[in-house]
Amino acid sequence: MAPTRELTKFAIESVRDFDAAQIFESGQCFRFSREPDGSYTGVVRGCFANISYDNEEDRVAIWSDYMPMSDALRERFWRNFLDLDRDYREIKRALSDKDPIMEKAVTAGGGLRVLNQEPWETLISFIISQNSNIPRIRGCIEALCAKFGQRIGSFENRGLYAFPTVAELASANEESLGACKLGYRARYIAEAARQVNIDGGAFLDTADEANTQKAEEYLLSLSGVGPKVAHCVMLFSLKKADIFPIDVWIARAMNRLYGIAEDDHEAMRAYAQGHFSPWGGIAQTYLFDYIRRLGKDAGA
Repeated sequence: MAPTRELTKFAIESVRDFDAAQIFESGQCFRFSREPDGSYTGVVRGCFANISYDNEEDRVAIWSDYMPMSDALRERFWRNFLDLDRDYREIKRALSDKDPIMEKAVTAGGGLRVLNQEPWETLISFIISQNSNIPRIRGCIEALCAKFGQRIGSFENRGLYAFPTVAELASANEESLGACKLGYRARYIAEAARQVNIDGGAFLDTADEANTQKAEEYLLSLSGVGPKVAHCVMLFSLKKADIFPIDVWIARAMNRLYGIAEDDHEAMRAYAQGHFSPWGGIAQTYLFDYIRRLGKDAGA
C-alpha cells in the first residue's frame, strides 16, 4: 500500500451474523475487491479500507486511513457503515417465523448485512447499474473515479481513487463521461449531477432524516432515476429498511418462490409490506442472494 495518509488497524469485537464475502459481493456496493487472504479492499468516503472477519473470534478487523478525532468516533463510523448495531439475529427470526421460504433464504445468506453507504456515490452507482452486470458496473465506476476523483494511493498495484464529488461531476460534460464507457447513462449522470448540485448536495446528504415519501419524490425527480434506482438508494444509503427494491432477480424470486407474476411489481410490493415489514429491504437482500444461489445451482 502506498497511501497518502497514515494507516491504522483496529478490531471491533463480538460481531456475529457477518460474512464479508456475502456482504461485499451482494450487489449493494461495487468498490470492494476480494484479496487472496479473503479480506476485502475498497474505498469508503474517500478513505482506503481493508476489512476482514474472524468467525472463530467474532471479530471484524479494519485497516484504514480514516482518522477521526478519537477512537470512539472511528468505531462509531465503521459500526454505522457495516450496520453492526442492528440485531440481525432477531430480524432473521422474525422474517423466518411462519415463512419456510424466507427461512431457507436467511439460512443461506446468514452473514448478510445492509451497508450504510454515502448517498451520492450510491445514487450514481445505481444509475450506472441499470441493465448491466456487476463486473461491468464495477469497471465503469472505477473508470469514473480514476478520471474525475482524487487519487488517494494504491494497493497491490491498483490505483485507489475517491468517488468524484457532486461538484466534480456537475462540471463534467457528457462527452468526457462517455469516455468511462457509460453508454447512454453518461447523459443521465451529467444531468443528475447538475440537479443535485443545485443545493450542493445538501438535501441528498440529509435525506435519511426525511420521511420516506419526500426522499422518494426527490430521487425520482432526478435524471435517470426510476423506482428501482430510487429504492436501492433509499435502502443502501438512507436507512429506509422497509423499502423493497425490485429488479430482474427479485422479480424472478417473487415469481418462483411466491407465485407472483414477474411483471406485477405492485403485487410484490404489497406482499412485502404485508409479510416482511418493517424489514422489507433486509428481506429483499436475503432473497436477492438466495435466488442467485438457486440460479447458480441450476446452471443459470
